[in-house]
Amino acid sequence: QVQLVESGGGLVQPGGSLRLSCAASRYIFSVFPMGWYRQAPGKVREQVAFISTGGSIKYPDSVTGRFTISRDNAKNMVYLQMNNLKPEDTAVYYCNRADALRWVWGQGTQVTVSS
Repeated sequence: QVQLVESGGGLVQPGGSLRLSCAASRYIFSVFPMGWYRQAPGKVREQVAFISTGGSIKYPDSVTGRFTISRDNAKNMVYLQMNNLKPEDTAVYYCNRADALRWVWGQGTQVTVSS
C-alpha cells in the first residue's frame, strides 16, 4: 500500500506564494507520471499540474504561469511551487500518480488564500 504525504499548505494572502511537497512510501516515483490535484468545498477534484516520467509538464489555464510542478526522483518527491495565489486557489491539495490509475489518496494539505 502506497502512502502519500502532502505538506506545505497554509494561510497566505492574495499574491503570496507557497511550496507544496509530496512524499510517497514504497513505490519509486520515477516510473509514474505524477500530478497535483485540488478539491475546493462543494467542487469536484481537479488536476492542477502534471509531470510525465520524462519531465513534460502540463497545467490548466487557471494556473498556467503561476504554478510550477517539479520532481526529484532521487528523493521520491514531487513539488508544487505556487506563486501569485488567488482566493480561488483555496482548496485541499493532493498529489497522486497521473496515469489511468490512482493510489489511495493522502490527507492532502489545506491551502487558504485570504486577506
